Amino acid sequence: MITIAIDGHSSCGKSTMAKNLAKELGYIYIDTGAMYRSVTYYAMQNGMIDAEGKIDTERLQAAMHDIKISFKFNPETGRPDTYLNGERVEDRIRTMDVSSNVSPIATLGFVREAMVAQQREMGKSKGVILDGRDIGTVVFPDAELKIFVTASAEIRAQRRYDELTAKGEQCNYEDILKNVKERDYIDSHREISPLTQAEDAIVLDNSNMTINEQQEWLLKLTKEAVSASE
Repeated sequence: MITIAIDGHSSCGKSTMAKNLAKELGYIYIDTGAMYRSVTYYAMQNGMIDAEGKIDTERLQAAMHDIKISFKFNPETGRPDTYLNGERVEDRIRTMDVSSNVSPIATLGFVREAMVAQQREMGKSKGVILDGRDIGTVVFPDAELKIFVTASAEIRAQRRYDELTAKGEQCNYEDILKNVKERDYIDSHREISPLTQAEDAIVLDNSNMTINEQQEWLLKLTKEAVSASE
């Protein structure tokens, strides 16, 4: 068993790839993006982010020791759901409101420190797949397989739009595209753990790939990495 790190831009299908691969391999999937979304949702629910998006960092930092995130397998979907302090928040953390606030939350050093500690604890036994922004560079720099996923901003925005409308949420494509580009800039320019490609990561541009094509590509690489580690 190995550790698989999947990094890349927002809305490029990292989570879908990781979830499907984990299910096929019998590995544990850790959705690090959901962890930052959960912290963001917690902050929003507790009045720590005002209408202008300003974060009450003192209150949030004081509350970090009370924020515990876990994942539980959902037999109906065949995938794990995200739980915040024991409460299922899988759907609530995927809204545009949370998406609009998650990048600033994820730039906070004390938030990243707490989440990385939880991620390392979850993944210390190997046989895990994590996706996020800094898995292969910061969280698990010794991961046996590192993938860096990207796609054009327009295609990623369309995927996000399709995902939200399928759930019945009212949204606007141009607003989503603006959000995708803003998140790219924030993720790539933040001082702490910016989004960067690990030197030994394998790049996947999935702009014109189907989910099945991605999975075949990823499964082949995984089998090669497992063989090489034995």
